[in-house]
Amino acid sequence: MSLAPLLQASPAIQIHAFAALGAFVLGSAQLIGAKGTTNHRLVGYVWVALMAVVAASSFWIHEIRQLGGYSLIHVLSVITLVSLPIAVLHARRHNVGSHKRVMLSLFLGALLIAGLFTMLPGRIMGRVVFGG
Repeated sequence: MSLAPLLQASPAIQIHAFAALGAFVLGSAQLIGAKGTTNHRLVGYVWVALMAVVAASSFWIHEIRQLGGYSLIHVLSVITLVSLPIAVLHARRHNVGSHKRVMLSLFLGALLIAGLFTMLPGRIMGRVVFGG
């Protein structure tokens, strides 16, 4: 494992990767921690901010060009940016079931599954984790 490929990448990729890593750590803690507490709320707002940075920073990453300078993964970024305020609104309205569904979907889809794709051969995070 070496951070060299990430540290040699563009600032947008570095911001994207470090925000995603932070969101993964905080999101994992949120999933196993107590819900409805002040701490859950505060960490949740930080998680939402990190996810917004992850999604927004993706628009400056053009490694895979399928649709002009963008790829299908950018559709997920748009969905994330729309879903984050919806999830917060559900929480503020005490609609716990909807809040949980949206947040869990974002964690699994926009963070975990999308993150696994970054581990493919030839991708920067794949080189960080597996070398090469």
